[in-house]
Amino acid sequence: MIQNIPLPATHEPADAAFWQATLRAELVVQQCTGCGHHRFPPRPMCPVCQSTALQWRTMSGRGTIWSFAVPRPPLLPAFEALLPYVTAVVELEEDPLLRVTGALLDPHTGSMQGVSAESVAIGAPVQIAFWRCAEDVALPCWQLVGAGSKAGVLSGIAASPSGENA
Repeated sequence: MIQNIPLPATHEPADAAFWQATLRAELVVQQCTGCGHHRFPPRPMCPVCQSTALQWRTMSGRGTIWSFAVPRPPLLPAFEALLPYVTAVVELEEDPLLRVTGALLDPHTGSMQGVSAESVAIGAPVQIAFWRCAEDVALPCWQLVGAGSKAGVLSGIAASPSGENA
């Protein structure tokens, strides 16, 4: 566990279902029941038709790297303790306009440390993994496909939604 890392509030009405799904190793996004538009991050109203009617749709957890970065100091002290690490913005397979940001995890250790920027490329395929960092928080992260990656919750391992390795 990392001490003093700022964590999201997981009980807010607009995104509580998202955080509950992450604890089950599922990536869900909102889908407007009025017009069908998918949206992420979660919010109370559809940006297309302004409807507040929604359903949660489970995504495959597969995508491609749209962009990535290696954070450098100065950072918040809790994040400096994690250096070096790579964060990625990932286009989801089901809808390339849906992009989810998360750290890239080492497939062997489940750690944010150990993935070198040299091993990452825009367009590279990735699979979701969840980093359990508190009792009620599992952060969406990514693992490069073909690097021995497994979907699931790391640091409290749980199977992927399909029960298969990526």
